Amino acid sequence: MSASRSSGIADAIGPEEGPENGGPGGAPGSGTPAGPAPGPPLLAALLDGMDAAFCAFDAHGTVTHWNREAERVLGWSAAEAVGRSGFAGWAVRRADAGDVQRRLMAVMDTPGRQVHEFALLCKSGGRVLVRTQSSAVRGADGTPAGVYCAFSEVHARIDLERSIALSEALFEDMSWGVVLVDVDLRPTVVNSYAARALGAGRTAPLGRPLGELILRGAEELEGALQHVLAEGAPPAPADLWVTLRTAEGERRRCWRSGFLRLASPLAEEPVPLGVGWMFQDVTDARLAEQEADRLRFRSNQLHRAARQAAGCEDPLEAATSSLDYALAGFADHVVVDLLCGERLVRAAGTPAEGPGPCLLVSGGSIPVRYRAGHPALQAVERTGTVRASARAGAGEEWAAGHQWPRDAAHALCAVLQSRGRTLGVVTFLRAASRSAFERPDAMYAESVAVRVGSAVDLARLTGRLDGVPGPREA
Repeated sequence: MSASRSSGIADAIGPEEGPENGGPGGAPGSGTPAGPAPGPPLLAALLDGMDAAFCAFDAHGTVTHWNREAERVLGWSAAEAVGRSGFAGWAVRRADAGDVQRRLMAVMDTPGRQVHEFALLCKSGGRVLVRTQSSAVRGADGTPAGVYCAFSEVHARIDLERSIALSEALFEDMSWGVVLVDVDLRPTVVNSYAARALGAGRTAPLGRPLGELILRGAEELEGALQHVLAEGAPPAPADLWVTLRTAEGERRRCWRSGFLRLASPLAEEPVPLGVGWMFQDVTDARLAEQEADRLRFRSNQLHRAARQAAGCEDPLEAATSSLDYALAGFADHVVVDLLCGERLVRAAGTPAEGPGPCLLVSGGSIPVRYRAGHPALQAVERTGTVRASARAGAGEEWAAGHQWPRDAAHALCAVLQSRGRTLGVVTFLRAASRSAFERPDAMYAESVAVRVGSAVDLARLTGRLDGVPGPREA
């Protein structure tokens, strides 16, 4: 081996230590420990700052470099390692030393890097399985001058690979949406599930404010993300209701969301990198739960109303009592109009100025002059339920034109019937702050109307409504 080739490792990596550069050490192969000589501060800082253990050999197989991570893994200091001939007898069992040395040094005659796994000896006497990546070091003339080798404990490497594999799976095959959000609350990575949920591709949401993707509910989401950045992850997932802007219009969804604060593992103190937001669309399940809860509550209200009505001597009191139970959580106002020949007269209702019980009109029923096309008149004509809502911006004008309380914005008219005859109409009203009546609401109103209609019919039979002419045939 030429002198230039034997000293090339020091030239390529740096004249840090070694017998050729005034460093310690006996003859190559002697196995005499030698301490490192002072070398370039930059090189020493780079080697000791590496996360991986690092060592280097010259062309003869003598250890020339040994960093602090190598010392941490195996326990041998640089002073004990540098100058030794290979790993035989101290870092590798003698029975394995020949094979380890041959495989490490073979890289000098092979292009690229080679990966091996070896069982190395610790200074304490234990053994540790490491994975190495080795490559040839070229001298000034381009000929191999030695080998450098980076190694880490296999279990640490496996943990890293497992973490990488988990990350890849989260962003490809996960059945939850995964979004990485930076400290400015803008998405940086979006997996396939999240892209579909947001109605966009995987790159379109990147760097955009959440308010551009979510029509309503973005403020609550951003508040949750800011809390995670400041205080850490919440103890349990939470449901977030959002409204998305899509090509088909608005779409309301419920996302079961969990959050993780992301911090850099390389900093001495945790430095926030953003938030990992994971969510799953649970809209169908939550709507089903809400509907089940609503049906359970309404069924209980009907049961309580029936028991209350059974204890009333006056049928009209039973009717108003049933309406009081029906109003809870269902509507803000209710009015009862009874048929008087071909006209409707106001028989009972809740106070127009605010919440209150349904009461009979004092002094007797009052005729109401509904205009043609009024929902109550439509319900009588169709002998069925009619729903109506004020147009946007109509305000109190719509309610006043229909002779309803001024805050009314949504109406549901259910016809009162008994013994095959139409008796009148019960109208439930909601304010603009509430949603419009839907088909399940109409079914509930019809159930209430059956009870009220029976009570009104009984009141006629008992003479309680002598001042109101009889009903017409249905």
